[in-house]
Amino acid sequence: MEDSAILLRALAGRDEHDGTTPDVPVPDYAAALTGASLKGVKIGLPKEYLDVGGVAPEVKRLTEAAIKRCGDAGAELVEVSLPHTEYAMAVYYIIAPAEASANLARFDGVRYGHRSAAAKDVLSLYLKSRAEGFGPEVKRRIIMGTYVLSSGYYDAYYGRAQKVRTLIKRDFDEVFAKVDALITPCAPTPAFKFGELQDPLTMYLNDLFTIPSSLAGVCAASVPAGFTADGLDLPVGVQFICGGYEEEKLLKICKAFEESGK
Repeated sequence: MEDSAILLRALAGRDEHDGTTPDVPVPDYAAALTGASLKGVKIGLPKEYLDVGGVAPEVKRLTEAAIKRCGDAGAELVEVSLPHTEYAMAVYYIIAPAEASANLARFDGVRYGHRSAAAKDVLSLYLKSRAEGFGPEVKRRIIMGTYVLSSGYYDAYYGRAQKVRTLIKRDFDEVFAKVDALITPCAPTPAFKFGELQDPLTMYLNDLFTIPSSLAGVCAASVPAGFTADGLDLPVGVQFICGGYEEEKLLKICKAFEESGK
């Protein structure tokens, strides 16, 4: 966690060349780790993450062990609910492709992105540059995003998704009024072999537990929780989540969890 704190200090903060970066103070995250402890920390156990089907037995075992570690280290464990979590996957795969479609529209080989050497005129420059420069998943997201932003579908898909996103964020705001952090699995399965999963939907489902925090604009971190006991010894992480701009608190909790395993 010390490495993560040092790296975050270098990455965080206002960028005068990027209007989307917030102008908020950046603390010394590494210094804040000193004396990190879980004693008295309220950690929420969201039932929508912990009782969901499709989670591999080894991931569930290691997550339960991590929760017990937190309790043994002095944390107060509190059951909580994030009722709109079930819509997060659908919402994300409307909003993210829409933003990809809009943001990547300028990557046409003229000023930005790959420029095809085989182009013979302006039209073929656009077509070949984008065909050669984007991989299958990026193309898939651009097509989906363009569709949900198109006339007649914007309100039905993108507009409604943004409204549900607001509800998801509200869930987190209400929960963080009661607890300091949440603990969840990081992914529903251990690592799979490179190229083993070709179905896009199956790949998307691996983001099941990380998507909601991204939609809500809260901070989260994956921390090593152990290795599978199925003979493969694959690493499994658990996810800690804190409120927006609470990275300092998040890193301290993760550091305390890290120390509890030594």
